[in-house]
Amino acid sequence: GRRFSLARSYVLCLGAEAGRLRLDKGGAMPALNPTDFTATVTWLGRVADRDDTLAATPLDEMALDFAGVAGEAHGGLTRPSCSRVVAQHPRGTEIRNARQLSILSAEDLAATAAEMGVDRLEPAWLGASLVIEGIPDFTHVPPSSRLQGPDGATLVIDMENRPCNLPARVIEQHLPGAGRAFKAAAKGRRGVTAWVERPGVLHPGGTLRLHIPDQPAWAHIDAARDG
Repeated sequence: GRRFSLARSYVLCLGAEAGRLRLDKGGAMPALNPTDFTATVTWLGRVADRDDTLAATPLDEMALDFAGVAGEAHGGLTRPSCSRVVAQHPRGTEIRNARQLSILSAEDLAATAAEMGVDRLEPAWLGASLVIEGIPDFTHVPPSSRLQGPDGATLVIDMENRPCNLPARVIEQHLPGAGRAFKAAAKGRRGVTAWVERPGVLHPGGTLRLHIPDQPAWAHIDAARDG
């Protein structure tokens, strides 16, 4: 028994020392992995007064700080809770703002327009903050993924955005008769909500690299959703 205990202790010490050496040599294990998936920024915008209209105004550049985009109705470090989190908080509760920006992909936008039977959907009509091109199935990238620009500007993806009727009203103004088709056509294509982890500046034509969590999918996700 004593011989086994000493041997076990020796093995544990060797393991701890090996781990220390890996860290000392810069061998830290990152929680987020850069990928080869990159996207081009094709459009930038800002919603100034969502009570007036969800429609966004195009921007030539987007300066990001920890509160999001200056002058953006969805900006701020905190926000009143909405219908998306009513199962967690009474509506109007002050919570951390993880939906400072609405990010769409050009591919999802085109697919939604095709499903609706229209030639195009302008990002402004959907209240978009940012439209990117180049990442397939963008709406379903893992939550907590990052989009990072060359200057270090970093956006954290909170979760999939959900289609609602607010964009439909704006679409209807521009394409009479088409607005009602938006909610169903945009299911699974509405992009994501995001917040600023590191300030910086975005420009049309700029590149963003996708970083994803180094974490497997939870084995019980289906059971949790069914429950």
